[in-house]
Amino acid sequence: MPNVPNPTTTGARTVYEPVVTPTTRYAGREATAALLFAAAALLYNWWPLEFVLPTGLDPRHSYVSELYAADQPLRLLFGGLEGACALLVITGALLARSTPSGHGRWARAGWLSLVGLALSSLADVLLPMACAPSVEQDCIAVHPWHTATSAFAHFFLFASMAFLSRAAAVQRPPMPAVRRWGPRVLAVAMPAAILTVGPLVGHPGWHGVPQRVHLTLVGAWFALLAWELGRSARRRRRWAGHWDGPWARYVEGLRRAWRTEPAGRANGPAREPDAPEPGAAGPGAAGPGTVEPGNAGPGDPGPGAQGAGPTHPDAPE
Repeated sequence: MPNVPNPTTTGARTVYEPVVTPTTRYAGREATAALLFAAAALLYNWWPLEFVLPTGLDPRHSYVSELYAADQPLRLLFGGLEGACALLVITGALLARSTPSGHGRWARAGWLSLVGLALSSLADVLLPMACAPSVEQDCIAVHPWHTATSAFAHFFLFASMAFLSRAAAVQRPPMPAVRRWGPRVLAVAMPAAILTVGPLVGHPGWHGVPQRVHLTLVGAWFALLAWELGRSARRRRRWAGHWDGPWARYVEGLRRAWRTEPAGRANGPAREPDAPEPGAAGPGAAGPGTVEPGNAGPGDPGPGAQGAGPTHPDAPE
């Protein structure tokens, strides 16, 4: 339906001035966000590179964040990949937030939680571990700032899963894949994250396996979001191809109709002239068969005629 503002609302345009938001604008934002989340799903799982690069760490017993610890030779590479992924998630979440997929309190909270996750990941890179505890005996596993940023990242991740799964169930537009698989991914990702805290409580060993399972599930979560955003963009473009043209023409017709005002409407309703008294001639009107002095003839009043109508603004005086 056209957006006709309430005439009593402060700042309303006009009473009959429909405003149509182009459907293809939202489709472009959703398609871009889908590409960003698809790229983030791949980039978030950069950890298989440790199998082909000389990291010196055992993936079974080390944290992924040890790869960009302050004393590691490849910290710039792995830290750069982590930061680039965070930027992709921030941009994609803000774009999705600005589309109909981001309307509603649950959806807003979910997309903003993804922004919080990405900011926490950036803080992880900017506040890295000082050393790799899995290979250095004198290195403690708990680095206060890094541990805090990692905790915030997990909190925002699980919040995004919960909020967007709830939004997919109760709000529109529908997101069937998120509604179906979001709670299941959350149910597996949370225990996997809990199993990684062994070194933090004095029981190191094999924590690298559940952490990498957890990272794979996060990538699957990003892929789910990319799928739903891409699906919504395709549906919106298909709808636009059928309806945007006729709808735009209809709205433009409304605007033209209401901007073409009858004479006198802009200055209020026209006032009818006073009825002449019986037997009296109206102003500027001579009786039958009479011609006033100074008049050249009927229909051609002279300069001294009383009640002569207004002349054209370009006519000589």
